[in-house]
Amino acid sequence: MNECIYANALTPDGNKSDLATRDGCFVPIDTVSTDAKKIDLDGLTVLPVFVEGHIHLDKSFVGDGWFPHRPVGSLRERLDVEKRLLSSALPVVERAEALLAQAHSFGTVAMRSHVDIDPVIGLDNLNAVVAACEMWKGRVDVELVAFPQAGIVSSPGTADLLDAAMREGATVVGGLDPTEFDGDADAHLDVVFGTAERHGAKIDIHLHEHGAGGIKQIERIAARAAAAGMSGLVTISHAYALGDVSRDEARRVSTILAKAGVSILTNAPGDHPFPPIDVLRAEGVHVFAGNDNIRDAWWPYGNGDLLERAMLIGYRSGLYTDEQLGVALDMITVDSARAIGRTLPGFAIGDEASFVIVDALNAAAAVASPPSERLLVQHGKIVQPTRPSIRSRLL
Repeated sequence: MNECIYANALTPDGNKSDLATRDGCFVPIDTVSTDAKKIDLDGLTVLPVFVEGHIHLDKSFVGDGWFPHRPVGSLRERLDVEKRLLSSALPVVERAEALLAQAHSFGTVAMRSHVDIDPVIGLDNLNAVVAACEMWKGRVDVELVAFPQAGIVSSPGTADLLDAAMREGATVVGGLDPTEFDGDADAHLDVVFGTAERHGAKIDIHLHEHGAGGIKQIERIAARAAAAGMSGLVTISHAYALGDVSRDEARRVSTILAKAGVSILTNAPGDHPFPPIDVLRAEGVHVFAGNDNIRDAWWPYGNGDLLERAMLIGYRSGLYTDEQLGVALDMITVDSARAIGRTLPGFAIGDEASFVIVDALNAAAAVASPPSERLLVQHGKIVQPTRPSIRSRLL
């Protein structure tokens, strides 16, 4: 048996505890043998492992050179710039693998990745990301979204590609701004929900549409989800419109989302309004988090560190108390795990013994000021850092 005791750990609830593991799971400490390996954490804080709710493994330049950001005036211009930049970048599989390694080094063990599907690239990006994920199997579990970045109605052939993607490794059907980008919300959603029904798949729709139009779109998606009996299986990513309207209006829409069982994903983007987390949660809406784009053609920011993302979400949302900072932590751990259908991370007897060790006074402090140094324990064993320090490179 593989047994270990992580002694004097400070758990997220603020209690000092000795964590006993056997064969990759937490067990009662009085059941481990006297010769079990013992590691004294000396009051270091342990956090649940991180689960990435929204990332684009095929878009990032991590692992490649620096690509200066290029301003544009529209979404379609942004897509053109992205195509040009990616054409000169390293192959998708190399960049995706580099981002997986970097995210894992920060403590991420599972993620939902959106992958571009369109008539020009076909399923090439999907196949490349599948290959990269295979290299990280057992370390980072990845749920793949077939994402129609160029639209569906406005991009003939994409509907068939979404079907094909479901047969080639994707398990979530994506969508994008059904009215503003694709021009026909009903036709767009017919394809998205129809594809999901045929394949027993989940749905995750990018929704950037603002104001009243965006609210109408949210209500339309919620109605579709309710009619299809897909409670708990549909996510709206970003939902900027919820941050445009009054809190009373956001509250009204939240009750609709909660009743339909539609989740909201946010990354608290820098220059956009975003959903009021406290309002949604108070009405029973499942809200979770992710990094979204990381150092790509959309913006130059990001490194894949979900603890840093939790800090940004808390900062922009005005989450100040320890309890509120705990909400930000939940959004990158248990809430995101629930959204992608992964076993919830935790420290109860029988739970998978995977956690992140940080040098922080407590969990709230770790969110408020994410420590750069951390260790990942996976299935009871310390994972050697894949990110070498500057010191190790120079000395």
